[in-house]
Amino acid sequence: MNDDTLCRMPAWEFADLIRRRKISPVEVAKAVLARIEHLNGRLNAFINLYPELTLAEAHDCERAVMAGEPLGLLHGVPVSLKDNYWTRGLRTTFGSKLMADFVPSEDAPSVNRLKRAGAVNIGKTNVPEFAWRGSTDNPLFGPTRNPWNKDRTSGGSSGGAAAAVAAGMGPLALSGDGAGSTRIPASFCGVVGLKPTRGRVALYPSAAANELLLQAGPIARTVRDAALMLSAMSGPDRRDPLCLPIEGEDFARNIDQGVRGLRIAWSPTAGFMPVESETRDIAERAARTFEELGAIVEDASPTIDDPQWILDLSFGANAAGQHSRRPDAEKQQMDPALVAYAEAIGTTSLSDLVKAVIGRQAVVRRLSDFFERYDLLLAPTVGLPAFPVGIVGPTEVAGQKVGHLGWSSTYVFNWSGQPAMSVPAGWTKDGLPVGLQIVGRQLDDALVIAAGAAFEAARPWADRWPALDDLAR
Repeated sequence: MNDDTLCRMPAWEFADLIRRRKISPVEVAKAVLARIEHLNGRLNAFINLYPELTLAEAHDCERAVMAGEPLGLLHGVPVSLKDNYWTRGLRTTFGSKLMADFVPSEDAPSVNRLKRAGAVNIGKTNVPEFAWRGSTDNPLFGPTRNPWNKDRTSGGSSGGAAAAVAAGMGPLALSGDGAGSTRIPASFCGVVGLKPTRGRVALYPSAAANELLLQAGPIARTVRDAALMLSAMSGPDRRDPLCLPIEGEDFARNIDQGVRGLRIAWSPTAGFMPVESETRDIAERAARTFEELGAIVEDASPTIDDPQWILDLSFGANAAGQHSRRPDAEKQQMDPALVAYAEAIGTTSLSDLVKAVIGRQAVVRRLSDFFERYDLLLAPTVGLPAFPVGIVGPTEVAGQKVGHLGWSSTYVFNWSGQPAMSVPAGWTKDGLPVGLQIVGRQLDDALVIAAGAAFEAARPWADRWPALDDLAR
């Protein structure tokens, strides 16, 4: 089997063929490393690679297979790790010059569980500094580019992860989502990004003021791969007092159950997001596919007043608390836009922060009421396709001014803790991907996954690849 065929193979097939001794974990690792060497110089998705360690892990996996030892869900499968997850003995920089030499003494819970599942670590992927924005660029490593158009962003903050998967530089990526950081880059790069129910995957260390909002999750090419990775990662950890005491769930068990009879809401705005017309049309055509699959699809939107001010105060408070009072010498080494954002929010009063918490709780109540009537909500993940590299984000969408991350529909579902997945809805006339967000009730991760799988079966995307030969030039 040639390297190109291997690198286009989904993770679940890797796992199956390795288990049946049809392919070697070492063969797989070498193919992926060769593809990274071929393409990464143009995309800058990976910022730390350690091929000797990767191959050593692959050899260990091969020995376990040949010895007939018990094998984990992801045994021998290559997985990349976002560069804000602690990795014992391996540099973890958060995309910051201030953390350029930081080497953790322990693994994050998700990293540990991936190891226990037999995954092979292929490297760390790029992030914006301290994962603060929806485009991936930082003073330490520079920008990650979109495989579909190198002049466009890959999104953020998991932009390196999404670009790697979209380009076939590994089938799975560990991501994280505090306001859309998994779903935004998945939408921009034409892959699957899943934010699970809050607490499904244990987190450590905590994300400061964002500890109630951030969730670890998978980025993958297929919904089944995302389900497999979530099954491997989910479960409690003593270091995270907020994680769910649920372990051993198989999120692919009922993946083929379909959506027949479900009551599904389609909203072109998710209740608050401005959307460009082409993006809206692509997402709506995708949503109408669910009618063909037997679901009842109704035009309906949650009642959400403009939540931008809540986002600025709640998400921004985390940036302000960590960075607004840093010494000037440190600020001069940081992303200037992050420093400006932190300093602007840093003058906020405590009473305003409390108002933001109350406002966030009101949005969560409205979402709860909405999901009493609907099993799922469909909406465009982002209000536009990937924007140019070099900017933090757009300031206007569809003639409407937007603030930080105000061009996405993602962040309110971090507030409510609901499972939400972005799947490829289609491509623009310029060849840029558009994502459809599928949102479910809390703990209904399996239903969100089944809905994504039903849509993928009806409108498959995994065989559509960017012009990878052009990337190598």
